[in-house]
Amino acid sequence: MLRIGLIVLLSGLAGCQALQGPQPDDPMFAPVLPDIPAIEPGTPGAIYNVSTANYLFEDKKAVRIGDLITIRLVENMQAQKKADTNIKKDDKNELDAPIIFGTSPSLKGDYTFETDIDMKRQFRTQADSKQSNSLSGTVTVMVTNVLPNGYLVVRGDKWVTINTGQEFVRVTGIVRPEDIDPDNSVESTRVGNARISYSGTGQLAEANRQGWLSRFFSSSWWPL
Repeated sequence: MLRIGLIVLLSGLAGCQALQGPQPDDPMFAPVLPDIPAIEPGTPGAIYNVSTANYLFEDKKAVRIGDLITIRLVENMQAQKKADTNIKKDDKNELDAPIIFGTSPSLKGDYTFETDIDMKRQFRTQADSKQSNSLSGTVTVMVTNVLPNGYLVVRGDKWVTINTGQEFVRVTGIVRPEDIDPDNSVESTRVGNARISYSGTGQLAEANRQGWLSRFFSSSWWPL
């Protein structure tokens, strides 16, 4: 029995060791290069040249695959949940002694067969949960796809190495071109289907994480 317990414990430790955190060079967040257009033949001596053309009536907002957009992170969320449950039930049953031949039977003249049952049950629980999150900053992402309605699918991440650890922020979502400001930026609150992740790796991140045994005692699996 002891051997089986040790095997299960070592297997759990091996599984925890095999888990890997996010990596900077994740292929899912690799840059997407736009299609390279065919090279048009030059026109020597002409006033107009395709290689030096400039669109006079087009702004500098991102509209194509491979363009960049700056996401302004202005996330601020607060949640509060409160529960109060009170269940109370009282039961009382009385049963008179039976009458047999005009008299109530008794046991040795002292005890009768009268029954009186009184039951009380009460259950009460209270719970109060509060959570708040705030995230601010900027991250530049790339347009990876253009939907048929013109909406832009964006994706990107930013990694910052600090001492022995790394901090990263990842953003994916869908942006409407009309929500992009003239400086080619958009607030994160206007990014549809947004997935925003902010975390870190290294010694500092590991120090702020509970061990697997502490997580077990804090989880719902612990019966107490």
